[in-house]
Amino acid sequence: MAGQNNPRFDEMMAQLDRMPGMGRDPQSVRQRVEMMEHMLENAFVVPGTRFRVGLDAVLGVLPVLGDLISAAMGAWIVWEARNLGMSRWQLLRMSANVGIDTAIGAIPLVGDAFDLVFRSNSRNLRIIRKHLDRHHPQTAIIDG
Repeated sequence: MAGQNNPRFDEMMAQLDRMPGMGRDPQSVRQRVEMMEHMLENAFVVPGTRFRVGLDAVLGVLPVLGDLISAAMGAWIVWEARNLGMSRWQLLRMSANVGIDTAIGAIPLVGDAFDLVFRSNSRNLRIIRKHLDRHHPQTAIIDG
């Protein structure tokens, strides 16, 4: 099987871990989660305004399928938080954020408006940042 006494696989995984943002270390996880949150919540500017939206709001226009894709992407952020060793309480709060966003987001029109104001992935990123700042302060990014 892959990884069991397979030096090629082990070397490939070691190379992958050395690529920026691809490792399992807290700094790489932070980079990936921040990138995903930006894509889901702030990727586009609404023309003629300064208001930003992301794939979460855009996908919400597609009935059912869009909400399921958004939920899966939000659940991936929770999965990354789990891999960081975050507490069950934090993971529960994050899962509830994704669940609320998905449940209300599935309601036609009301859900689309809700997606614009309830940014579950931004909320979850704040929870992750707080954890990382406390337990892995070397991952902090100083904005200039």
